[in-house]
Amino acid sequence: MTKILVHPTAIIDAGARIEEGVRIWHWTHVCATAQIGENTSLGQNVYVGNNVIIGKNVKIQNNVSVYDCVTLEDSVFCGPSMVFTNVMNPRAEIPRKHEYKHTLIKRGATLGANCTVVCGITIGQYAFIGAGAVVTKDVKSYALMVGLPARQTGWMSRYGQKIPLPITGKGHWRCPHHNEIYELEDDKLTLIS
Repeated sequence: MTKILVHPTAIIDAGARIEEGVRIWHWTHVCATAQIGENTSLGQNVYVGNNVIIGKNVKIQNNVSVYDCVTLEDSVFCGPSMVFTNVMNPRAEIPRKHEYKHTLIKRGATLGANCTVVCGITIGQYAFIGAGAVVTKDVKSYALMVGLPARQTGWMSRYGQKIPLPITGKGHWRCPHHNEIYELEDDKLTLIS
């Protein structure tokens, strides 16, 4: 491992694949079969389980556990104390490691502080999960999700600005920051330029 920053209190198990530019802060534990892409930052007290894949330029804030079978694509943001799960019906008396469900967080998605992502779902690219939301089903790309359980209340641009289009229907919107054009068709938003 070259050109990475690892705080002396962090534990990196032998076998973990960590690319250049990664920063691993206080009291963080990375398990043996984890993969972490370049320029990713793991905040204080982060846990990265086995069979976890973390892409490039991911930001994981303090007190987040990325459990086994979670994949974070490039440029995902995990807010402080947000939660992943990996078993649908846990019981202390019943071992269920063979029942772990795969969770996929696609490129550029934001997971707000203290939100919960139930296992076995996919969150689309650049989706935005509000603080404290509980996500129990798949999320469309660019969707803004809030509440308990989380429900879609709008759309968010790649830049992170709320898009003034309805949840369903037809329409276009140009981002004033990136000059990108988004197209709404029925209940799907697409970046077209």
